[in-house]
Amino acid sequence: MTVSHPHLSAEARAVLPTHVAIIMDGNGRWAKQRHLPRVEGHRNGVESVRAVVRAAGEVGIKYLTLYAFSVENWNRPKDEVDTLMKYLARYLKNEVGELNRCNARLEVIGQVYRLPEFVQEQLARTRAALAKNNGLTLILALSYGGRTELVDAVRSLGQQVKSGAIEPAEITEQVLAQHLYTRNYPDPDLLIRTSGEQRLSNFLLWQVSYAEFVVTPVLWPDFRKPQFFAAIEEYARRHRRFGGVSGL
Repeated sequence: MTVSHPHLSAEARAVLPTHVAIIMDGNGRWAKQRHLPRVEGHRNGVESVRAVVRAAGEVGIKYLTLYAFSVENWNRPKDEVDTLMKYLARYLKNEVGELNRCNARLEVIGQVYRLPEFVQEQLARTRAALAKNNGLTLILALSYGGRTELVDAVRSLGQQVKSGAIEPAEITEQVLAQHLYTRNYPDPDLLIRTSGEQRLSNFLLWQVSYAEFVVTPVLWPDFRKPQFFAAIEEYARRHRRFGGVSGL
């Protein structure tokens, strides 16, 4: 993916994705290349989050989901996890003004109950402060895993079957989707992954069935507005058929 000028073409604006999801990868490698602690990569990654949120709001994208912390990330060294949680709480507190200027509201998906109490409390305060905004919906995937989400959905459906509220034969794709963390949002149209890795890493496994994938070698702390717009330009060049035949 080549980086273009920091403005979207008229063609790209005409077919703008409604929902963009991003696997923000490469913070650790960015820091290692510069002989810095890994946490410095995370700190600089916050600047990229700010830039992408601004850009998404500027062009009218309705939903932006960022893979901020996976269920697998709990297995990282405790010091790193603790630092990430502190950065997360600080981001949530410090960005309220910026997100308000972008007319953005905040949502979260994942096993939020596993987050430290101080993070959960700040999440609640930030969401409340932004609740009246009606522009971009920023969705943070925190303590999130695609397989975990599906297991939770099946458990929820299982309880309904057990109670007699629904028959197994009545379970459809639409019914299952209503038990996912993302039930209130449309599926992503575009999935961006930074750092050049070409895997989903347990992210939105159900929801990205028909998303367009754009992979860039740029490490997340270097991913800013021009790179984001370049991914949208690439999306605009794709022909989305959803299993059908183009032109029919």
